[in-house]
Amino acid sequence: MTDIPDVLKKIVDYKAGELARMKADSSLAEIQARIADLEDHPRGFISAIENSCNSGWTAIIAEVKKGSPSKGVIREDFDPLEIAMIYQNTGATCLSVLTDEHFFLGHLGYLALIREQVSLPLLRKDFIFDPYQIYQARAAGADAILLIAAMLDLSRLKEFSALARDLALDVLLEVHDEKELESALQTDCRLIGINNRNLRTFEVDIATSERLRALIPVDRLVVAESGITQREEIIRLSEQGVNAFLIGESLMREDDIAAKLAELLG
Repeated sequence: MTDIPDVLKKIVDYKAGELARMKADSSLAEIQARIADLEDHPRGFISAIENSCNSGWTAIIAEVKKGSPSKGVIREDFDPLEIAMIYQNTGATCLSVLTDEHFFLGHLGYLALIREQVSLPLLRKDFIFDPYQIYQARAAGADAILLIAAMLDLSRLKEFSALARDLALDVLLEVHDEKELESALQTDCRLIGINNRNLRTFEVDIATSERLRALIPVDRLVVAESGITQREEIIRLSEQGVNAFLIGESLMREDDIAAKLAELLG
């Protein structure tokens, strides 16, 4: 997109330097060789969501998230593997793992750490703007990647989703307004995420999911992202045709993560 929100422009500008250092440490050829040696096939992220929906189970993508630029540290007592295992044992359908270090206090290594002990499909939650990061995600143990329509034009969205498919990765394509949705629907991405957070004002309104869901064909799966804190909101959005829910902060702020997730699952 040519009109990138300031917050995303700041993040991409920083991460461009970070990515250059990563490429210097590990070439694309080295990462491709690691992928070729992998024996573990990606777990179906989209199929897991479909299975939950078809069985009547609330499909929650539970997020492993220590902090954010707007909120700072969200969870001081942060053990990514312990959190992931709580999510799995309580009934999450998939996991979202923050791998951005500078802004969200995540780490790429969390994917492999969690994958060894947890059987749920994993989303690499990061700011992807270079094909290298998609190969990197596959090598690190991701089953799906996030693509953000607000920071990628249509040609890049198509290119990146095709590369992900070649690597057997699913894509969660995130939009937050009608213009971005128009681009998203010109791709073949089946999983559309609606971010209820306005990336220019940072205001959160779950009515965004209701408004945009009505514009999305029923053959696409829809994930509501941001601002979901109560079971009643999940019921409300489910009635409007939302298929899954990506929830992070409201879980991370709880002393008893399992109890909160159980409440959200109903």
